[in-house]
Amino acid sequence: MAATRADAAFGDAPLLGELMPWSTPPLRLGRPWVLAPDAGSLTARWDRLVRAEGAERDALFGVTRARTPRSAVAALPGQATGTGRFAREAGRCPRPLRVAHGPFDEQWLIPDHRLIDAARPELWRVADARQLFAVEQGYVPQDEAGPALLVSAVLPDGHSPAGRPGRIRPLYRRPGGGEPNLAPGLTEALGARLGQEVGAEEVLAWAVAAAVPSPAGAVVPLTADPGVWASGVELGRRTTGIQLRGARGGERPRLPGGRRPYVRAAVPDRPASLTYDAADEALCVGTGRISPVPAGAWDFTVGGVRMLELWFERRARVADPPEPGTLEAIRPAGWPREWTSELLELITVLALLAELRPLRRRLLAGIGGGTGAAAIGRAELRTAGVLPVRAAARRPASVLDHHEEGPEGQFALV
Repeated sequence: MAATRADAAFGDAPLLGELMPWSTPPLRLGRPWVLAPDAGSLTARWDRLVRAEGAERDALFGVTRARTPRSAVAALPGQATGTGRFAREAGRCPRPLRVAHGPFDEQWLIPDHRLIDAARPELWRVADARQLFAVEQGYVPQDEAGPALLVSAVLPDGHSPAGRPGRIRPLYRRPGGGEPNLAPGLTEALGARLGQEVGAEEVLAWAVAAAVPSPAGAVVPLTADPGVWASGVELGRRTTGIQLRGARGGERPRLPGGRRPYVRAAVPDRPASLTYDAADEALCVGTGRISPVPAGAWDFTVGGVRMLELWFERRARVADPPEPGTLEAIRPAGWPREWTSELLELITVLALLAELRPLRRRLLAGIGGGTGAAAIGRAELRTAGVLPVRAAARRPASVLDHHEEGPEGQFALV
């Protein structure tokens, strides 16, 4: 079943936005130099910026309508960064934070609100050791195999490789895993039909396994068949565990035995190309060589974009080198060893996810095309009072017991 025909195949199935109603748009950084594949470059960029003064600082900073060095901005929740105007900043760089930069790419961000046009503070307030972020991918008609929904344990920026942003949906509305971000009454309605208790993480796992893209947003067909539900939840948990890469107490992804990718020839300091040798299942990183690399990893796309190529392009910057003299031009002198380790893990993640695709196709077929007695559609959810979702459920929860530093060191109750 083609994912692009989701609206026809699952016509009465609810949208993810109806099941997980609170969401935010992607982060809008405003200036590319605040994000990098390595933390050291960010510290060097900060040091260069704070040494500059006046017009030079403005030029390096990258002035936008939302941010200038003189903007008055509150601190990001959970981050110990300055709130004085950046034009007076002379201190050390805040510790860079690991974030998810679009699908399957973790990079480093300077977590300073004065540098980010739209940081979505409501996400930072609920980002903790219990939180999981569901990142809905934008709809791309030509990409029938790409996932509709990805999961991250670190804060995601929601960037879309195809330029069609989706939405970021936290699993919990409050810190500490409090108040699931689910339509009120949803778990009770599902539990009544399935004859068993249903929890928030089970709903997320099902959505990860069953969601299909559509122009209106990700569609999540629901089933009342306990066997199909159990299979979908198990598949979703496996998929999520691979994507989390060992976070939340899980195991880091591994391909069994001799199928694990190894570096057969060292990656050079400045690799200029990334190619795939299908006959030898080898990934060629310049003159470097990694194998075995399953074809499923090389062909894995999101939004019609091949993930391994995008990951490489962001680091090698061969096609679009940064302009000399800009902060973005401050980069590692060579290819850090850590990048090769990250590439090996990414190959493993994509290969494992590609192997699960037949199970996903079988699951969607088992749902029965969204029709029949086992299907749970919008009409049934309306009868149960789950839909339409109340407006309050689409807004972030209020946090009344936490002080956050406002501009120029003032405190505000949020």
